[in-house]
Amino acid sequence: MRRRHLPSLTGLHCFEAAARHLSFTRAADELSLTQSAVSKQVSQLEMTLQHPLFRRVRKRLHLTPEGAVYLSEARKILAQVEMSTHYMQSYGVEADVLNVATLPTFGARWLIPRLNGFRFKHPSINLNISNRSEPFDMQKERIEIAFFFGHGVWPRAECIKLLDEEVVPVCAPDVMSQTEVNDPLALTKMILLQVSTRPEAWHDWFEAQQLYTEHSYHGPRFDTFYMALRAARAGCGVALVPRFLAQEELDEGKLVIPWPFSLNSQDAYYMAYPEHMADLHKVKSFTEWIKARL
Repeated sequence: MRRRHLPSLTGLHCFEAAARHLSFTRAADELSLTQSAVSKQVSQLEMTLQHPLFRRVRKRLHLTPEGAVYLSEARKILAQVEMSTHYMQSYGVEADVLNVATLPTFGARWLIPRLNGFRFKHPSINLNISNRSEPFDMQKERIEIAFFFGHGVWPRAECIKLLDEEVVPVCAPDVMSQTEVNDPLALTKMILLQVSTRPEAWHDWFEAQQLYTEHSYHGPRFDTFYMALRAARAGCGVALVPRFLAQEELDEGKLVIPWPFSLNSQDAYYMAYPEHMADLHKVKSFTEWIKARL
């Protein structure tokens, strides 16, 4: 599609507002435009797309199937434009942005508590922290610091080991009181909670004890350790998680360890940054801050 045939941001805003209100008049009020201006922008957008976006029935607007599909895409585009604009606005003479990617539960439970005081020590560095569960390209994603779990290798990056991992089963006290646990296989009666990023976790835990069960891969599956921990606290079953991620609940008695066997992972947690950014002030300041809190 040639550039002159691409829709304008004004057209996208008008369409999104009209679709949200199902009214050109209300959309016009929100955008401080006239009703006819909004209607004209939507008509031009329909001509560009060569699809009707609204049906007009008894003076009321209804999204067409094509309109519903395009609304989802338009919102993604507008959100990306807004995010990119804020990203550039955060750059300034006295401030610099440091983009940090972290594993979701690791970030919430381990990283964030260690950031207390960083802003006061380095007021010129603005942290932009996002969750990443899947592998990604640091350069393409504009990430300058990445926290990950693995072998300590990242292409074209320096990796600093943070901590090893020990996984333990955890469940709510009430769940444990309902099941007599005389051996590890008794845990299968509690429902094994699965974590999508660690599909082999229960199998490896049982295998390390020279045990096998067909239930190793059965049970509700969650995207993150945090969700699995919450499910365990709610009494949904028993989760296999890194001990340090569950330590708060274990100390408070909200979770218990139903069988005292822990498995040391072969992998570990690391902090990585691109080799060519090693001497950047913001990268050096952040990595030194984290290393001082290991």
